[in-house]
Amino acid sequence: MKDRQPEPPRRRVPGPSRPARNGRPAAPRRPAPGPGARRPRPAPAKAPAALRLGSPRPRLRMVSLGLTLILIAFVVRLLQVQAVDASTYAARAEQHRYVEHVLAAERGGITDRSGVALATSVDAYDITADPTMFRPADTAPTKSSPAPVVPNDAPEQAAALLAPILGLDADVVAKKLRTPRTRYVLLARRQTPQVWKQIKDLKTTLAERAGKEKTASVIAGVFADPSSKRVYPNGDLAAGILGWVNADGKGGGGVEQQLNKDLAGKPGKIRYAQSGGRQVPTAGSNEQPAVPGSDVELTIDRDIQWAAQQAITDQVKKSGADRGYVMVQDTRTGEVLAMANAPGFDPNDLSQANSTALGNAALQDAYEPGSTAKIMSMAAVIEEHAATPDTHVTVPNRLHRGDRLFQDDIDHPTWHLTLNGVLAKSSNIGTILATGQLGKTQPQANRVLYSYLHKFGIGSPTGLGFPGETSGILAPAAKWSTSQQYTIPFGQGFSINAMQAASVYSTIANGGVRVEPTLVRGTKGPDGRFTPAPRPKENRVVSAKTAKTIAQMLESVVDDEEGTGAKARIPGYRVAGKTGTANRVDPATGRYKGYTSSFAGFAPADQPRITVYCAIQNATKGSYFGGQICGPIYKQVMEFALKTLQVPPTGAEPARLPVSFQP
Repeated sequence: MKDRQPEPPRRRVPGPSRPARNGRPAAPRRPAPGPGARRPRPAPAKAPAALRLGSPRPRLRMVSLGLTLILIAFVVRLLQVQAVDASTYAARAEQHRYVEHVLAAERGGITDRSGVALATSVDAYDITADPTMFRPADTAPTKSSPAPVVPNDAPEQAAALLAPILGLDADVVAKKLRTPRTRYVLLARRQTPQVWKQIKDLKTTLAERAGKEKTASVIAGVFADPSSKRVYPNGDLAAGILGWVNADGKGGGGVEQQLNKDLAGKPGKIRYAQSGGRQVPTAGSNEQPAVPGSDVELTIDRDIQWAAQQAITDQVKKSGADRGYVMVQDTRTGEVLAMANAPGFDPNDLSQANSTALGNAALQDAYEPGSTAKIMSMAAVIEEHAATPDTHVTVPNRLHRGDRLFQDDIDHPTWHLTLNGVLAKSSNIGTILATGQLGKTQPQANRVLYSYLHKFGIGSPTGLGFPGETSGILAPAAKWSTSQQYTIPFGQGFSINAMQAASVYSTIANGGVRVEPTLVRGTKGPDGRFTPAPRPKENRVVSAKTAKTIAQMLESVVDDEEGTGAKARIPGYRVAGKTGTANRVDPATGRYKGYTSSFAGFAPADQPRITVYCAIQNATKGSYFGGQICGPIYKQVMEFALKTLQVPPTGAEPARLPVSFQP
C-alpha cells in the first residue's frame, strides 16, 4: 500500500468584508488559523443578567421594631386606663349605664252628663337635671381626652338662667343642682311646652357659644320628661265638685280625690341605656306601657250648673253674705244636676284661691236648717194620722214649753190656722203644737219624730261618698235637751248639709221614696267601654198619699197670699216650696250670730221633675229672710232648669187648701 501523500494545505480565502454600520468601516475579519494550529475554544455565550434582591434582614428588623412599638403602646395605654386614669374612666362608664324611669299614665277626663269636658289633661313637661353634669370633677379633661371644663359656679349660673323661666327662686334651683350622689333631680313639674321650648332655645344658644369658645354649656345637664297638666276649661265652674290635682299628680279634693284611682290609671316604666341624661338609641330598651285612666261622667248639667252658680254668686255679693249654695236635683233619679258654691275658686290657679273657699261647702258645711225642715215634721204628723191639712190649730203669740218661751218670727195676735196654714205661714208655735200629737207623752213624740228625721237621711251620709262631706248632727231622741224637744220640730237643734236638705224635698216629690243622691253616672275605661255607676239605694219614707198631701201644702206657701214664698212663683207652673230663716252658729265662736236664709221646693208641684234648694249664710245687707233673698234665686234657677230640660207646665189647677179657719 502506497504511502498516502499529505495533502497540500488549503488556503483560506478571507470572506468579503462586513458592510459598514452607521457610516463606520467594518472591522476586517480575523483570518482562519493555519493547518496544525490549535483552534481557539469559542467563548461561551453570555447568560441574560439576573435581578438580585437586597438582603431581607433589615426589613425584618424594621417590622419587628414596629410591632414592638405597637405592643408597647398598647401596654402603656392599658396601664393608663387601669392604673393612672382608672377613676376617670370608671366615672365615664357610670354615665353609660341602664336606668329606669316611671312612665306617667294619662289622667282620665271628667265630663258633664252630655260629655262636655269639665276637667282634662294637656301635654306638659317635668323639667329635670343631672347634678353630675354641673360638677367640674365629673367633667375634668385628661391627656387622652381633653374636654371643656365646667366652672365651679355652674349651678349658680344655671340657676340664674332657669329661675326666671320656671318662676322659681334661684337659690332653690342652685341647691337642687348641687345635690350629691344622684343623677336625677326634679326642678319643676308640669311645665307648659312653651316653657320647655324657652329652655331648649337657651340650651342651643349656649351650646353654640360654648363650641366656639371651647367651654362647657352650664345648662347642658337640664332635660325634660314628658308629663301632663290638669286643665279646667270652664275656670271656676263646678270647682267645688271637681276639686283639683296636687303637685304630686294626685287628686287633692272633690271628684279628683274621690275617684283618683280610676282617673289616675296605672303608671308604666321604661329601662334603657343612657349617656349624659339622654337615651342611647342603639342600646335598646325595655318598656312597660302605662295604662291610661278612665274618664268619669258626672250627673251635672253644665248649663244648669252655670245658671245656679251665677245666681248664688250675685246674691252672696249683693247680700254681703259669708257664703251660699244652690242644689239642683232630678226628683225621680236622685241625680244631682247642679251643686254651686259662692264664693268659689279656680282650680287652674290655686295660688289665687281663698283657703276658706276651697272644698265644697254645700256638702261640708253643717248648719241648722230652720223652717225648710218643717215638712219632715208635717209629713210625720200626717203619716201617723195625728192631723190632716184641715186640722184646726190655734196659734198664740207666745208658747211656754219646758224652760223657754217660744215665738214666731213676728209678733201677731192669736192665729186661727189650719195645719196647712201653719206650714204656709211658717209658724214655729203651730209646728210645736202639731208634733206634740205624735205621742201620748213628749218623749214618745220625740222618738216618733226622730225616726222620721232619720229615714229622711238626717244625721247620715248622703250616699255620695264625697271627700270631707259632713253627715250633720242629729242626737238620739233620748238625748234631746228640754229645749231641743221643741226646737227640732221647726228646724233648730240639729244640723244638716245642703244636699241632705235638697234630698228631703226630692223624697216628697218622688212620692215618699228617698233615692240616694248620685253625682257620677259612670266611667269609660281605656277600651272605650262605659260602665254605669251602681244603682242608688231607695227606701220609702212616707206613703205616696202623704207625699201628695205635703206637696199640696207646699203649694200654699208659694201660691197663697198668706204664704211666705210668693217671690218663688213661676208663671205657668205649679210650684211647691218652703222658706227658712234660722239662727246661725258662727263656726269661729260656736255662738249664734246672724242667720241662715233658705228656700227649698220642686216643680211642677203635681208632676215633680226638679228640686232646687238655696241657702245663704250670714247676709249682712238688706233682708235676711229666706223668702226674700233665696226665693228669687229659686225662681231664677228653677225657670232655667225647666226650660233646659224642656219640662212643660201641667196646666192643672192647684188644690188651694185652706190656710185659716173662723173660730
